Amino acid sequence: MIATMPAFTAPDGTRLTCHLRGTGGDAPLVVLPGGPMRASAYLGDLGGLGRRRRLALLDLRGTGDSAAPADPASYRCDRMVDDVEALRRELDLERLDLLAHSAGGSLAMRYAARYPERVARLVLVTATPWALGMPATPEDRLAAARLRSGEPWFERAFPVFRAWVAGEADFDDAVLPFFYGRWDATAAAHAAREEAETNERAADVYGSAGAYDPPATRAALAGLAAPVLVLAGELDGGPRPGLARRTAAAFPHAECVVQPGAGHYPWLDDPQWFTGRVTDFLTAPHPPHAS
Repeated sequence: MIATMPAFTAPDGTRLTCHLRGTGGDAPLVVLPGGPMRASAYLGDLGGLGRRRRLALLDLRGTGDSAAPADPASYRCDRMVDDVEALRRELDLERLDLLAHSAGGSLAMRYAARYPERVARLVLVTATPWALGMPATPEDRLAAARLRSGEPWFERAFPVFRAWVAGEADFDDAVLPFFYGRWDATAAAHAAREEAETNERAADVYGSAGAYDPPATRAALAGLAAPVLVLAGELDGGPRPGLARRTAAAFPHAECVVQPGAGHYPWLDDPQWFTGRVTDFLTAPHPPHAS
């Protein structure tokens, strides 16, 4: 089941849209997309997670069915924190369970740093922690890519990938298989949608100067009471599992799990593993520190 809730208004007057997907019970799980600045449609129902928990997928400003803002500078990650807070209010949630994918993880971390009392649980899925000042390095990406040396497409794709990572070539579709644990028809169709679903001009602003304040964010998150799940893909280069573990260490009540055989979109690679692990986290009783 897919429904679009009526548009709601951000503090600066921008009209935003949230898509309600799934039939799962309880309060909706708020979902922030990555890209950066990719419309939430690419998330689907997160591999069937919507059958276990109703999903509220936000189209960030200027993407999907959300309007473009009057001020393009408001595409910056920190400027969109109050869009998330506006959605919480619209959903009438005292506290929210929040899941963020990829670049959306930095928005989620900035939200949790500014509104820690509003976060009940936080799930970070293959999220490179730019907000903590820890980007994925070229060495990370190449090390992960070399794990795919047994794939039939590796010999042709790896030199292209290496040149892209080194900044010697523009992005080329030949590197797309490195982002998926299984490069099959489903993955190829998912990848083919990215350009049309992404606001490239907004993406250039998302992480621009001032978007992140790692020392302040780290200090704020060190006191976060909410439990946190950091989920990495075994084959993902951004973040690699080691970087995901360092992300988890920034929170006082976090666990890091690595999904076997998964790339950057783990709900596509093994939906059952992904939905089971995330559901277990979301349904576990709150420990005393999170109540």
